Amino acid sequence: MENVHLAVEDEDLYSGYNDFNSTFFTEELENDIGFQQALRTSQGRRPLMTAKLPGTAIGGRPLASSFGSRVPLASSAGRPVTGAVQEGAARPMTSIRAAGYTSTMMRGSTLDTLGQHRGPAPPLEGKNEDAPEEKIKIMEKKVNDLIEESCMAYSSGTSQLALEKAKEARRKEQALVRQREQSGTADHINLDLTYSVLLNLANQYEHNEMYPEALNTYQVIVKNKMFNNPGRLKVNMGNIYFQQKNYPKAIKFYRMALDQISNAHKEMRIKIMQNIGVVFLRMGQYSDAITSFEHIMRESPNITTGYNLVLCNYATGDREGMKKAFQMLISVPLGIDDEDKYIPATDDSSTNMVIDAIKNDKLYQMERDKKAQAEKYIMTAAKLIAPAIETSFASGFDWCVDMVKASQYVELANDLEINKAITYLRQKDFNQAVETLKTFEKKDSRVKSVAATNLSFIYFLEKDYDQADRYADLAMNANRYNPAALVNKGNTVFVKQDYEKAAEFFKEALKNDSSCTEGLYNLGLTYKRLNRLEDALDCFLKLNAILRNSDQVMCQIADLYEQLGDLQQAIEWLMQVISVTPTDPHILAKLGKLHNDEGEKSQALHYYSESFRYFPSNINVITWLGAYYLDTQFCENAIQYFERATLIQPTQVKWQLMVASCYRRSGNYQKALETYQNIHRKFPDNVECLRFLVRLSTDMGLKEVQDYATKLKKAEKTKEIQEQRVKSGRESSSRGRRGSREGSAGVSTPVLTSPMKSSITDSSNSSRGERRSGKNISLPASNEPYESSSPKELDAYYVDPLGPPTERPKTGAKRVVEEDFADEDIGDDLLPE
Repeated sequence: MENVHLAVEDEDLYSGYNDFNSTFFTEELENDIGFQQALRTSQGRRPLMTAKLPGTAIGGRPLASSFGSRVPLASSAGRPVTGAVQEGAARPMTSIRAAGYTSTMMRGSTLDTLGQHRGPAPPLEGKNEDAPEEKIKIMEKKVNDLIEESCMAYSSGTSQLALEKAKEARRKEQALVRQREQSGTADHINLDLTYSVLLNLANQYEHNEMYPEALNTYQVIVKNKMFNNPGRLKVNMGNIYFQQKNYPKAIKFYRMALDQISNAHKEMRIKIMQNIGVVFLRMGQYSDAITSFEHIMRESPNITTGYNLVLCNYATGDREGMKKAFQMLISVPLGIDDEDKYIPATDDSSTNMVIDAIKNDKLYQMERDKKAQAEKYIMTAAKLIAPAIETSFASGFDWCVDMVKASQYVELANDLEINKAITYLRQKDFNQAVETLKTFEKKDSRVKSVAATNLSFIYFLEKDYDQADRYADLAMNANRYNPAALVNKGNTVFVKQDYEKAAEFFKEALKNDSSCTEGLYNLGLTYKRLNRLEDALDCFLKLNAILRNSDQVMCQIADLYEQLGDLQQAIEWLMQVISVTPTDPHILAKLGKLHNDEGEKSQALHYYSESFRYFPSNINVITWLGAYYLDTQFCENAIQYFERATLIQPTQVKWQLMVASCYRRSGNYQKALETYQNIHRKFPDNVECLRFLVRLSTDMGLKEVQDYATKLKKAEKTKEIQEQRVKSGRESSSRGRRGSREGSAGVSTPVLTSPMKSSITDSSNSSRGERRSGKNISLPASNEPYESSSPKELDAYYVDPLGPPTERPKTGAKRVVEEDFADEDIGDDLLPE
């Protein structure tokens, strides 16, 4: 309490608050005489404080004398100068010294904080490359560079160069280890570098399919306990055994890797489990594979595993398992945002620019590919299990459609319905297919267009061109940019012989989809009908660039070159066709004809003989070969060909007469006589046979001569009467036609020729060499079509919701005749005559 001061009532509580020290009163300094006098003296002429020469606020700064000594100045108050030092005394270290300031600066000197006036810096100490440590560092850098070069070479596709770089890196790394051992620094071996070298070398061995070397290199890494986590590399070893189809060892190494990876690495363990399931699937152990895939679908479901699970249950025939697996498949989350975010919702230009920028970026493309793959797996799984999960495939499809409608893939339900109709087509149940497709007429435009395209195709195959035209129009109205609908519309116009209009539809289809091969093929055929051969050739050459090694396209090109008169080019293109289909008898026969036209008889004989070997029933080929051997006086060789013609056309007497003629020319008169006698028994009124019988009997002195002569006279008389009757009939019919033309103005109706029955060759040459006689055998006519066994003039096709097959460009459609009706009767309607 003694320190407590109590206020007295008389004491003023606020006394002293207005008192202040006059030293701090600066407003009257200008009127202070003493202060102004001090400023005029030397005390007031001290150097001004600058940033270069900092000093204390109160103390004076020593001035340098002529002898370099400093004399501290006394302050105006008489206190010692702060920071002043005696000569020779070291100034204490302060933070200012470190910034480059010094108190020993000479008069007239300036502060050089950057050292610009100190002269050149001393040269750096040179590296001694002969030192062991320097050699080791250089070698390590070379090894790292080689590893990087090896990886870059593999990424560019040069696996052999990558392997060479990896081997060189291994050699240099071993030299580096020896260098460290020699220098006594073996304890400082870079294990990370050794691990990188060995791992890269093993990978390059594996990429070059040198599996034993890769396994040995992986073993070196795995057995070295100094490396971290070498057990993971057993996954790579399991992959190699899988490539070698050594499935038991692959499972062994996968399980070893699974045991050495902790549960913290969940994704890695799931991938290894998936590999194990795939190996079991390859081994046919479907139950074990189902166990692995079901575990994955519970822990971390994905589309690929779900699809594999469906396949395994299908292989075991478990209906409930297939249904359960399909439900798990369609419930897998894709983790893809709704596409509505890419639709501009406001008029903000900056926002729309951002949306346009991300609409086609790599992330969006990845999402789109992921979604397309999921839809492909779901559609394939549904088509696979639909006939197996119920008593009929229609009930199975209905169940799959119901499940898909209740999932996130609602839009696939319509595609499944269309696949149901396509399945009806494969089973030749056209009525059910038509009924199924007609249910889509009131659906949205995309599905309606697809269904109408398929309906148009069906009616086109049934030759109901009016209905085909109607549904083609419906498909075009639903989606004007559907190339399949435009091609079908062009086909219906083509059969009506309105080629100009058909060409317009085919051109529009190509504008909408430049890879529509059907439209380009049909456009070329249309130009051929219009006799625009150069334009047709241009179309087929473009198509050949798209569809490499297509025998149909190359046949069309060869035919066009033949019509243009360039036989050498035609032969070259047909040789390309032979390289693709070496056993096609029609192509071989056409090559023989072209070589014969060029005067190359030996080449023509070769190709005609090859054609006969593969197809010994072609009358034109048989005729040419028989005529060739007759012309070259090898009658014995010609006999076999004419005997073959006799078997093919037994009612044609000319082939039997040619056989007898060959025997007669070769000097075998007895055999010739027997042949003529057989012919006479089959054809007793044949005048030519009787003439040769009379001649041979006379030459051989047979007693049947008179009998044959009597029959010959009778046959000649009968033939003469028949010829007169035919002649009189022709004259009367010609007079009747003249009278009808004079009495009426009738118009002849042209005969429509279906494009399905058109020949690939020029129709103007179709009548050459048709009629032949036994006495005068000429070379075969040029009207024989030489396309391959299944060329088609027009391709009507349906749309597959899963997309086109891999062997043709993506047009959203595929040719049914080739893919879905192979080797069936319906495909014959698309063959030319």
